[in-house]
Amino acid sequence: MRAPALDPAIMAPKAIDNSQVVREVDPRSSRDLWWLVAVVATLVLGLVLYAWPHLQVRQVDSERVRMSREREQLVEVNRKLRLEKASLENLKRVEQIALRDLGLRPPAAENLIVVERVATPPAGARLATGVTPPASSAAPAERN
Repeated sequence: MRAPALDPAIMAPKAIDNSQVVREVDPRSSRDLWWLVAVVATLVLGLVLYAWPHLQVRQVDSERVRMSREREQLVEVNRKLRLEKASLENLKRVEQIALRDLGLRPPAAENLIVVERVATPPAGARLATGVTPPASSAAPAERN
């Protein structure tokens, strides 16, 4: 079989100048683009409005857990400090340190003075007997 004859006019290259062609902007394509942008923006806004509270709840919950752990640690530190304070304030311990480390000794019985303070009622107070106490009764009493 023989190939069909080719027309020389079809095979010859033609010089086409499209520099003068001006393309019109299709108003539908611009409108479709704005419609697509509006739909995507609405979806993104809806997703953000849905996810934001959930993220806030997670952050607040993690902060609550962290603060709860910190509170437990502080309560434990407070308990230890109270125990340490109580042991340091123990009068027997203070007396031992005074005797052992500082070389202090209890005073002799003849040098011992006990001072008692009389509690004065507030100004204008009346005693149960109905007698108003004297103003200068705050002097300490000595006993040997």
